Amino acid sequence: MTVPAFRVATLTLNPALDLTVRADGWRRGEVNLGQSLQFDAGGKGVNVASFLADWGLGVTATGLLGDENPEQFEALFREKGVRDEFLRVPGPTRVGVKLVDAAAQETTDINLPGLTATPELLADLDARLDALAADHDAFVLAGSVPPGVGRDFYARLTARLRAAGRYVALDTSGAALQMALAADPLPNLLKPNIHELEAALGRSLGGEDDVLDAARELLGRGAALVAVSQGEEGALLVTAGEVVRARPPRVEVVSTVGAGDAMVSGLIAARAEGLGLADAARRATSFSLGAITRLGAHLPPRAELDAFAAQVTVETVGQREAMGREP
Repeated sequence: MTVPAFRVATLTLNPALDLTVRADGWRRGEVNLGQSLQFDAGGKGVNVASFLADWGLGVTATGLLGDENPEQFEALFREKGVRDEFLRVPGPTRVGVKLVDAAAQETTDINLPGLTATPELLADLDARLDALAADHDAFVLAGSVPPGVGRDFYARLTARLRAAGRYVALDTSGAALQMALAADPLPNLLKPNIHELEAALGRSLGGEDDVLDAARELLGRGAALVAVSQGEEGALLVTAGEVVRARPPRVEVVSTVGAGDAMVSGLIAARAEGLGLADAARRATSFSLGAITRLGAHLPPRAELDAFAAQVTVETVGQREAMGREP
């Protein structure tokens, strides 16, 4: 019997056309020499779609896209075989400026405001999402919400998708995350960084025990997996029955843009294959490593990802039992 393909839909309400400028050693308030620039179709859900398509999963990308400058997005979707279900919105998609200092291994982001959504557009988007729920297994709701979109949008959409039996991953911040965490049900997968989690819960998480308590609180209210990213320190992944810590090896960082989106993609790819938590942690971390070693939301070949995964240290928290090799 043929097993149906695992299909993923990503939602990006506030995409951005990313202008990445490499200017090693740039100094604020001075004339600086840049080494290169490039434009990329961006936005958290767009990045996730790109990474998942590189891995070979069937992906549909939807959301709100300006009709004045869609070419970069359309080219990306054609190149990677991503099904384009974006609604076209009058006006230009916003620009996000990324200043990359490769010498210092730092990236500075300047994000411009997005398009304003109208009630009519949101009604059309709701209808499109309901149609996609009929034949997609998982939904990744990612990024900020633009003007005109209620802060409870993700919370309401999560309830609809989970009622339809779909797996929901959420990666957002601010008021949108706060309202999603106060709603019922919660998304299946949550991937905040520690600062986003503190802001959403309204309390400081001073140590690992505090982070674990917060994650278990979310699990108790319906989440299945909470992955708290901690930058170069790796990530803490928590389920009802298991907690693991994934530590990446040191690599040369080209750009940190998209590292968190790559982690979400790795967790969704692991879900599609039914991997256990330790292997999911390796997969997600290898995707992040692949992302930060190049510009743009593109994964390296699988052999390189496998090499990264083999260098990830995964240990069970509590027992501190090593489950991966030391780098």
